[in-house]
Amino acid sequence: MQTNKPVTVVNAEGLILGRMASNVAKRLLNGEAVVIVNAEKAVISGKKASKVAEAKEFLSVGAPNRGPFHYRRPDRIVRKTVRGMLPYKQSKGKNAYKRLRVYIGLPEDYKDKPAVTLKTAEATRLRGPRLTVADLAAELGWTRSV
Repeated sequence: MQTNKPVTVVNAEGLILGRMASNVAKRLLNGEAVVIVNAEKAVISGKKASKVAEAKEFLSVGAPNRGPFHYRRPDRIVRKTVRGMLPYKQSKGKNAYKRLRVYIGLPEDYKDKPAVTLKTAEATRLRGPRLTVADLAAELGWTRSV
């Protein structure tokens, strides 16, 4: 990742997915390089049954060879959520999207770097039911391979 600005490491553990994604998208559009770690621990608000049903219905849209492509891995789900908040069909959005890296867990490269947690996106603000991105991915057919 070759950029003039330093890399911002965001720890997604316990953060609301949509709020985190919008904050990360804004940083990307401002020229920062962003790395999201622990993507599978991000939180989605809502009842598990309804969110899984919604995601499974979304999977039936499209064709396997032509798209749209629906990912089942937590890091890909988070990455696509951020992409949805970028103008990725414009050059500034494409360039911003290239500066994003998303990882399951905490890679060795980023263990020493301080991770930022976004106060406005903390899941402690939620009062209702919630599930993690890993739970959703598991329901969609993702199996953790390590």
